[in-house]
Parts: sequence; C-alpha cells; structure tokens
Amino acid sequence: MSVQILNRFFLCLFLSYAVPTGSLQKPKAPASAKPNIEVCNLLTGSDLQAVLGESAKQTKSSTQPGGGLLMSQCFFGVAGSAKSVSLAVARANPADNAKLTPRAFWRKQFHAAEPERVKNSEAEHEEELRKARPITGVGEEAYWVGNPILGALYVLQGDMFLRISVGGIRQEPERIEKSKALARAALKRL
Repeated sequence: MSVQILNRFFLCLFLSYAVPTGSLQKPKAPASAKPNIEVCNLLTGSDLQAVLGESAKQTKSSTQPGGGLLMSQCFFGVAGSAKSVSLAVARANPADNAKLTPRAFWRKQFHAAEPERVKNSEAEHEEELRKARPITGVGEEAYWVGNPILGALYVLQGDMFLRISVGGIRQEPERIEKSKALARAALKRL
C-alpha cells in the first residue's frame, strides 16, 4: 500500500466524519493500558486550545482494518471554525494473518529505494511536492506528506505510527508546526 493510497484512505475517513456527531471526550487512562486505543483521548481540549487557539466541540472516532494494519482515527471538529484535526494511529492487526507490522509498513513507505527522476512536466513537479519530507523534533522518525494545500504528518513511535492532519490553516509551514505540537501531545498518551 503506497503513501498515496494510505492518504486516500485517511481522506475518505476524514470526509466521512466532516460532520461530527459526538461530544469532546475527557481523557481516560493512558491508551497503552488498553488493547484498543481510544484515539479521541490522545488529545485533550487543552491541547487543541494551546495549539489551535480553539478547543474541539465535537469528536468522532472509528477503527478499521486496512492493509494488514488496524487504523483507529478521531476527527476533532471546532464549532464555527474551519479548523479541524484528524488523528489516526496505525498498529498491527491481531486478526490479520499477514502480520504486517507498522514498522515494516513504515520501512516500505518511507525507506524504499527509488531511482531519481528528472522533472519534465508540471505533473511531475506536483508529484515531487507530495513526496515525503523528513521532519525533526517529533517521535522516533517523522515525515510530512502533502502539498501546499493539503498534507499530513506521519510519526513513528514504538510499535505504531500516527498520522495527524490539521485543517483550516492556509500556510504549510504553520500546518507542519501545529501538527508537530499536536503529535507531541498525543505521543505522551500512547
């Protein structure tokens, strides 16, 4: 499964939850203490307030298998604002016989050898913008995948990785910094 397919998977989940129906949940015990991760508990209203200047009013979560991994996602919607956060955690799916690990998926997606190409067209230039870019200062390893309009931060930590996307912020550097700050907060609770 390529990063682009994974991005499409998360985008579909994100769009399906664009109208959240749940209420903001209070954090419970750390997610690592449970076999099922409560992704909506990885970020608090205080975390969102500190990073986005607004607190989430609604959340919606789901867990689905995908590509041999188990994907748990939470959409945080801010009432009356275009700002939103989509947080997903990928971990090994115990029900999958393939036993694809998040680290194996990570290596395949972010460390596969790829021959260099010369950009000959605008389409190839756009493809270059979507390539994963290393990001420092968060998790064991992190990459930004996206373009100037839409992107997500992938962060490897232990035997799982997370994907975080912040909506409603126009400037890519600001989206990256806010994604990093939120990822750090979520990692503390994993």
